[in-house]
Amino acid sequence: MNINWKVKAGIAAVLVAACAFGGWKYYQGQQQAKQAAAVETTEVIRMDMKSTVSATGTIRPVHSVEVSSKVTARIKNVLVKENDTVTAGQTIATLDGKDYEAKRDQAQIKVTNTKAKYERTSYLYSIGAKTQADLEDAQMNYETAVSALSEAQSDMNEMTITAPMSGVVVGEPKTPGTMAVQGTNSPTVIMRIADLSSKQIQAKVDETDIGSVKVGQTATFTVDSFTGRTFTARVTNISQTDTGNSWDTSSSSSSSSSTSSSSVIYYYVTLDVDDPGNELLPAMTARVEINTAEKAGALAVPISTLKTDANGSYVIVKNPDGTQENRYVETGIYSDEYVEILAGLSEGEQVVSTYTAKAATMTTSSKKSRGGPPPM
Repeated sequence: MNINWKVKAGIAAVLVAACAFGGWKYYQGQQQAKQAAAVETTEVIRMDMKSTVSATGTIRPVHSVEVSSKVTARIKNVLVKENDTVTAGQTIATLDGKDYEAKRDQAQIKVTNTKAKYERTSYLYSIGAKTQADLEDAQMNYETAVSALSEAQSDMNEMTITAPMSGVVVGEPKTPGTMAVQGTNSPTVIMRIADLSSKQIQAKVDETDIGSVKVGQTATFTVDSFTGRTFTARVTNISQTDTGNSWDTSSSSSSSSSTSSSSVIYYYVTLDVDDPGNELLPAMTARVEINTAEKAGALAVPISTLKTDANGSYVIVKNPDGTQENRYVETGIYSDEYVEILAGLSEGEQVVSTYTAKAATMTTSSKKSRGGPPPM
């Protein structure tokens, strides 16, 4: 009887253990199924990719000039108006030259007088009635008068304002009666002339993107005036200094240097614009997308699936049996939503795009290891 009881007890223990193991396996399967259902994946695919740099700039003519006067005088006549087409050398305005005419007449009279004195002194010197010094003084006075007359005549010539280049009058010219002041710092601008057949964009590019921009790259841009239309351009110049010359601390105070160091750094990038219809106007705001890289048939995954840690970039790959692994990858170009994969993945593999539940499980189950990927 005792033997039978022990056998029965052993059998019962085996049955209980088997049921417990079966229940555990069932529970584990259910948990894995729940995790698998909670995980979303995306397939590694091939696609045509384009990497761009965004910038904002202003449209401006390639060639333009501000027309000012070389002398200070009141504007007498303006012979052109806004949007008129002018050619180089064309008379576009005249100044009131009464004061300069009087100076020229006075200079002419002085030339006549000093010339007569010089000739008389020269004769007297020839007969010994005047010294060499007298002759030299008379000659100097005459030459000075001639120089003054030449300057006065030059000022008179400035009463006629001509177009320094061919183009279009941009903006409203100054009205007759306005005093045109000469100067090198802030002269009066009588009018502006621009060659609108060729235009540029001066765009500001962030320092984090400027390394990707190269001369010759193509670009597209939009302006608010033409909704839904896209124009094209090409990078022709990249400034070698930032827009504020913040690197040059020799002429900056310590406070201004501190301010510039904490601000965003931008570089000017110039792009030649394709505008055969001459539709774009100066000062329009252009929203530019510079094409920095293109690749056809690139292996790619969404940027949202890419993670990073101290060892580099990786994605979470879901294997055919439902298990997951961290797979380190080598990346290439980036588009707005996708990143190129150069090594580490194969076309058709599944990468996890949402993994919150799994990350929480891995963190809870093992405190010694770092578990799941770090938060983004």
